[in-house]
Formats: sequence, structure tokens, C-alpha cells
Amino acid sequence: MEKKLLFAEQLLQITINRLCQELIENHQDFAQTAILGLQPRGIYLANRLHKQLENITQNSILKGYLDITFFRDDFRRRDAILKPNATQIDFVIENKNIILIDDVLYTGRSVRAALDAMIAFGRPKKVELLVLIDRKYNRDLPIQPNYVGKQVNTLTSEHVVVELTEQGFSTDSIWLQKYA
Repeated sequence: MEKKLLFAEQLLQITINRLCQELIENHQDFAQTAILGLQPRGIYLANRLHKQLENITQNSILKGYLDITFFRDDFRRRDAILKPNATQIDFVIENKNIILIDDVLYTGRSVRAALDAMIAFGRPKKVELLVLIDRKYNRDLPIQPNYVGKQVNTLTSEHVVVELTEQGFSTDSIWLQKYA
């Protein structure tokens, strides 16, 4: 198994700073915008972005977590039983600009499931997608992110591994692993 470092801790922080600036440019004070982190791994990035955005803008920004487990198209096709995570949305998303946040965009199926799950909470005015890693050339659905940390050309035999301190790792790093 080969392993290639895509992001070390310092580059990851620079990328998060850039993504925050892009979000502020498009959403200014976030008065009509909310952030939704996709469970389970998108919430760590959502928390970091949220904290930094509130520090920069000095505004309170709505943040929630969205579980997509029961909206996945492979929910009943897996051998192992999927365990759902908590959805935590304590605000109305009706007529709000929503930014869905996930760590890696691969086939687009998780984002499709997130769109379905989100509709249960109302109809947003606009939905945007922010991902840390966009795995190009592997999309099953016509879904593209609005905000990207880094685009990576990958093969189906490769896997992107995101290791963040919030997940219990000693440092932040993102790897591209190739399986034989």
C-alpha cells in the first residue's frame, strides 16, 4: 500500500483560511446563511470553518449537523448494518442559503442523500457545497462543489484518508492511499 501526503497541518490551515475568505466574499455577514456538516466526517471541517468564520466576521453563524444514513441509496445493500448519527438542526432552513460541508467528494451519492435529508427540514433558498478534497473523474452523479480545498486526480484503487486532531489523531494530515 502506497501512501502520499496531500496536506500537512500547515497547508490544511492555509486552505481553511482561504475557504473562509471565499465564503465571506459570497455570504458577507451570514445573516441569511447556515452551515450544515454532513455526518460523520464533515462535521469536523464544519466546526473548524464555523469557528473561524465567527472569529473573522464577529457574527453568530447558524451551524448544524445532518445525518444521511437512511437517505443513502446503498442503505439496504450493505452487509454491515449502518449506524445512524445524530441530526442536529435547531433552526429553520426555509429560505436560507445552506452550505453543505463534507471532507471528501467522491461519487456524489452522499451529497445526493444530503439533499434528500435536508428537504425534511424545509426548502432552502440556495444550496452550496464545500469540500476539502474533490476526487475528480470519479463522479457517478452530476454533482460539483462550489468551494474546493484541493482537487485530486484519483483512481478507483485509491482512497483519500483525512486525519484530523478532532478525530483523535496527533496531527492533521490528509493522505492518498493506493491499494494493490
